[in-house]
Amino acid sequence: MASSGRTYSGKEVAVHNSRESCWIIVHGKVYDVTDFLDGETTGGSKIILKYAGKDATAAYDPIHPPDAITTNLKPEKHLGSVDLATVEKVEVKITDEERARQGRIAARPPLSEILNLHDFEAIAKYTMPEKAWAYYSSAADDEITNRENHAAFHRIWFRPRILKDVTKVNWSTTILGQKSSMPLYITATALGKLGHPDGELNLTRAAAKHGIIQMIPTLASCSFDEIMDAAAPGQVQFFQLYVNKDREITKRIVRHAEERGIKGLFITVDAPQLGRREKDMRQKFEAEDPSEVSKADQGGIDRSQGAARAISSFIDPGLNWSDMAWFKSITKMPLILKGVQCWEDALEAYDIGLSGVVLSNHGGRQLDFARSGLEVLVEVTAKLKEKRGLSFPNEKFQLFIDGGVRRATDVLKAVALGATAVGVGRPFLYAYSAYGPEGIDLALQILHDEFEMNMRLLGARSVKEVVPEMVDSSNIHLHIVSVPSDNLYESNYERLQGARLREIKNKL
Repeated sequence: MASSGRTYSGKEVAVHNSRESCWIIVHGKVYDVTDFLDGETTGGSKIILKYAGKDATAAYDPIHPPDAITTNLKPEKHLGSVDLATVEKVEVKITDEERARQGRIAARPPLSEILNLHDFEAIAKYTMPEKAWAYYSSAADDEITNRENHAAFHRIWFRPRILKDVTKVNWSTTILGQKSSMPLYITATALGKLGHPDGELNLTRAAAKHGIIQMIPTLASCSFDEIMDAAAPGQVQFFQLYVNKDREITKRIVRHAEERGIKGLFITVDAPQLGRREKDMRQKFEAEDPSEVSKADQGGIDRSQGAARAISSFIDPGLNWSDMAWFKSITKMPLILKGVQCWEDALEAYDIGLSGVVLSNHGGRQLDFARSGLEVLVEVTAKLKEKRGLSFPNEKFQLFIDGGVRRATDVLKAVALGATAVGVGRPFLYAYSAYGPEGIDLALQILHDEFEMNMRLLGARSVKEVVPEMVDSSNIHLHIVSVPSDNLYESNYERLQGARLREIKNKL
């Protein structure tokens, strides 16, 4: 049925509520999504059928960009509009758990009592919807790498210099030739609307206000153009790319990003398959009726990836080094590999002429027991100096790390060890999830204040004066070493839960 621009009544849409004929309403438009159900084995078909013949907008918005359905559905499946006044409202049941959550939101401390990035995480943990918290906070397997990302910073100690005139300190820098008010950037994180209705736009606006760079994710809840349109005039943005199996789609995305003014393309290389994020997975089990779980499992449905699985099946596991020449042929943007985890791969990236690498383990969400980006940084700078005579920071080949950052001191340690800048992800999600745009604004101001204080205490008047001699990294490769406990981080960390019995109701 070709799109006719016709307006349907709610009753007309409602009869198409089966696997054989499945229509849904999103933002007042009617779509025939029957073909999406064919061969669906990820559990997505059950979700779609739940909204068959109904308005699916509320379920669609948090995990899809506005243009996802129009981009991925054939034009003839765009059936027309619907008279919303005739659509039966999907009854929203307020559960006891949701009432309790709303009570916790009302009990949040005022922003004036939020002193650091840990505090945002503490409040977000109790005020976010459980599924959203599970998706943002989850990591791979036993979450060893996730915790190591933060713990690694504790094995680096400062060697401050004294009697420097630190009346004025300047912590601004340049990243890939672009100005930034701090040696950090907002790294790419998926599904921003899980934490707040404005999703990634919170980050775009805050980045503009504070003069830092946002890396736009492929899997944003907002569309790429929506984020670009929200940017301030002249605002610098990078783009994180998951490479599609269909290279024509990848080519179109890359060229469109370049046309819109993106200043750096960060190609994710550590996710040929998603890691097992068990908090996310277990949340999916517990959210459904036991009988439905049983039926789904008997049907052979792959339920192994929680919220992450449905949005990532397009990623190409065949991506390899030979593809880098192709990327060079389709864009003039600086190319950076995001997810490098050893010096050999960093050296290869340098040798083939890429602009840099992000030493990263995907926030601990991929291979558990992968080392921290900070530890790999120490290895990479030493080996690239030995093999190619390079010193860092290096304008021609820039090193970045991400994962585990909670303080400006964490960033300064990485800069001292040769990083151009550091990516920060989860803390900013927690900030706006807990307090909206005012939260992310305060989070960035806290970091500015921390940079100012710690640069003075370190004896560095500029980022260029934050040098290797200012840190002791001799313990970075020792994974069992006594360091003082980080009480704030540890109190926020939610321990993994094993399988447990369901509640047994006493019938007597």
